[in-house]
Amino acid sequence: MKQIIFLITLTALLYSCHTTGQLANPNNPGYSNSDTLITESLFNDRASTISEENIQKILDGNYKLPQQLRVVIANLENRQQKIYSRSDEEYLKSRQSWLDLFSQKFTQSPRVSKLSIIPDLLISKPASFTNIREAAVRMQADIVVMYSITGDLYSKYKFFTKPDIKAFSTTQLIILDVRTGLIPFSTIVTKDFLSQRKKEELDNLEAMNRVQNEAVLLTINEIGQKITSFLNTK
Repeated sequence: MKQIIFLITLTALLYSCHTTGQLANPNNPGYSNSDTLITESLFNDRASTISEENIQKILDGNYKLPQQLRVVIANLENRQQKIYSRSDEEYLKSRQSWLDLFSQKFTQSPRVSKLSIIPDLLISKPASFTNIREAAVRMQADIVVMYSITGDLYSKYKFFTKPDIKAFSTTQLIILDVRTGLIPFSTIVTKDFLSQRKKEELDNLEAMNRVQNEAVLLTINEIGQKITSFLNTK
């Protein structure tokens, strides 16, 4: 009698395990993981500036840029870590040429109705998305274009010939929507430029400055193409 009861109990136990295994198998039609599906963060992040509720709204929501755009541009370059330049005067001239090229690329789009530059006086240090956004609000802008440029130089000296000068430049750019605080566009472009000192250049230092500037302009031109494509499709 005890053997019969043992066999019945063992059979029931094996059947139960088999059924449970089938339900836990994702390939089984009866499988359900509704009890374990994670739809929001389970971490208690006290440093977060966005609530869990708003994170869900942002990720599940739809977004579209205004058709007509008032644009402001902000340079986030660290003045103490400026890329190579022979003098402050040449650096400021180069900085202005980069800003002019960015402005040119944006004004080529018919969607841009107004373009301005955020003065350094309006951006507190250290810069943050919050104070840049508030500065853009004061200037009645729809989007803020923020960019940062870094670079480096390498020289290879040769006997009896002019040294090769190679510059690398990396430009980072993001577009911040002022109304929503969202970033609909971002890109990072790195370019290099190789050259030698020209006859009219006084020394290698002047040549280095030109080569570095050429590398920067290459990155801005490529970013300009990406911006044009973005504005034409959004």
